[in-house]
Amino acid sequence: MRKRVDPKKTDEENPELDDEWFKRARPAFEVLPPDLVEVIKKRHQGQRGPQKAPVKAKVTLRLDRGVIEHFKATGKGWQTRINEALKHLISDRKAS
Repeated sequence: MRKRVDPKKTDEENPELDDEWFKRARPAFEVLPPDLVEVIKKRHQGQRGPQKAPVKAKVTLRLDRGVIEHFKATGKGWQTRINEALKHLISDRKAS
């Protein structure tokens, strides 16, 4: 059972996409430039483009759960904050 659309809430410039619209729709690779399609595919697969000046190395690292939970609790960007904490520790040791 389809939900009825409230005519007061319709937007004529942006109509609801119905079955007929989807029947006429074409795949992105048919309507977008090929280079843009490649960028979208890479982003969808989680691939990043080449770094302008590679300064970081990808590693696998085992950390205590408590360490991970602490940094994850601080929100998005927690891996970057771990990196900053380690850099800070190194600079403190060099200064001593």
